[in-house]
Amino acid sequence: VQLQASGGGLVQAGGSLRLSCAASGLTFSNHAMGWFRQSPGKEREFVGAISWSGFRTYYGDSVKGRFTISRDNARNTVNLQMNSLKPEDTAVYYCAVLNSLAAWGTQASADFGSWGQGTEVTVSS
Repeated sequence: VQLQASGGGLVQAGGSLRLSCAASGLTFSNHAMGWFRQSPGKEREFVGAISWSGFRTYYGDSVKGRFTISRDNARNTVNLQMNSLKPEDTAVYYCAVLNSLAAWGTQASADFGSWGQGTEVTVSS
């Protein structure tokens, strides 16, 4: 399984950015997906997750109402639309595969796998 996140960059506070994650090596439409982020000196933080169908999502409290996850199963991609960005959103963002449907609703990074290379987001004040 390979996951490659892209779309990061430098943006001013209040701005928007859209990240994408391209997946290969798995039957993408069978798997729920998640986004996490990690900034220097901090633990990996849950951002949000989306069901295999794309009909259900849930988010971490720090991004709720500002970030939206979507997916395109035809293109094997999952996206993260980030609006109203804040300097504290600065981090490397990663996508991952939820290991088991039984873990749906979890925010623990241990319940996700196949971590790909992240993409760096910097929000300036």
